[in-house]
Amino acid sequence: MSENELPSSVSPALSFQVLATDGTARASRLTLPHYTAETPMFMPVGTQGSVKGLTCAQLEEAKCQVILGNTYHLENRPGASLVAEMGGLHKFIGWERGMLTDSGGFQMVSLLHLAEISEEGVSFQSPIDGSRLLLTPEQSMAIQNDLGADIMMALDDVVPSTLTDAQRFEEATHRTTRWLDRCIKAHKRPTEQNLFGIVQGGLDDRLRDISLNDLVQRDLPGYAIGGLAGGESKDAFWRVVALAAPRLPPGKPRYVMGVGYPIDVVVCSVLGADMYDSVFPTRTARFGVALVPEGMLKLKHAALAKDFRPLDATCECATCRRHTRASLHHVVTRGLPSVATLVSLHNVAYMQRLAKDLREAIKGHSLGTFVRGFLKDMYPKGDVPQWVRDAMAFAK
Repeated sequence: MSENELPSSVSPALSFQVLATDGTARASRLTLPHYTAETPMFMPVGTQGSVKGLTCAQLEEAKCQVILGNTYHLENRPGASLVAEMGGLHKFIGWERGMLTDSGGFQMVSLLHLAEISEEGVSFQSPIDGSRLLLTPEQSMAIQNDLGADIMMALDDVVPSTLTDAQRFEEATHRTTRWLDRCIKAHKRPTEQNLFGIVQGGLDDRLRDISLNDLVQRDLPGYAIGGLAGGESKDAFWRVVALAAPRLPPGKPRYVMGVGYPIDVVVCSVLGADMYDSVFPTRTARFGVALVPEGMLKLKHAALAKDFRPLDATCECATCRRHTRASLHHVVTRGLPSVATLVSLHNVAYMQRLAKDLREAIKGHSLGTFVRGFLKDMYPKGDVPQWVRDAMAFAK
């Protein structure tokens, strides 16, 4: 099938073109104001405008295309108005590629003990000085317009996926749509920034259907699947993605929020999603855990003290080119600050290469072969989790 026959869309500040498909998986080109990216794509998280332990030059070296910033934390410090005075978040941190800012909605979960949620918005008690911040859909848009990211997320009512209160999920699903309408109205830079809506509904298929249908009617530049990766079972996780992804507009980007485990990225890509983000690769790096084809390598293990191999012989990152497992074992066990840089750089590069491998496999119509090889490396004894087997079978 030629490129012209594949799904695409053009919005005022975004264009999206599916380049190839393999089953339900897609390889696509996403053109943003600051960068043209390819999907599937993993986006490292720079909560306060910086990916911990890494410079922008190192992120570019690792082939990162888009990074995230956090609306709530950036408004707390240094303040969106100051960032705007400096020319926006790109210039403030010296990053010339794509950026996405979340809405602040996730903090309803991560800072639940500090948050009060109402129809007006969410009121947070600052963990810094105890002051109150009322984050409304209008305020979220104003902050994100000041930050100036290529993609900005609508404020949504986020409920932990493990909650058992059906009424709370019902309330949050419909409120998310009402808040989206307020975000659309308050968005002041639609020709420069792209507003994505977030499908909510917990693990309830009916609520997910309602949320998805409501959002698609708004004809946004792109869509996210939210409310996952919060402790729900893996079986429930993949089934929500499998339900939602193929029902989102085929010519627009599909973003599964909070996904950063390599196996999750592979499964979601097979199911038709395009974009992912998580703090996992860099957070786990700071604890001395490296991502490798076989899974996770814990560098504190004494057996690595005399292991002179690189973390991953197939990786071309600076850490793998210049350091051995033995030297990294020393850095980790001594608690040296350089661990945050050395292992984070490798983990981010690993995720970028995984995404590239997925893209190339889809374009070459060899995704099945790639996935079988990936699973063989990660589960050499053949003990692939049942949820993965079920998801792969469903995708066929």
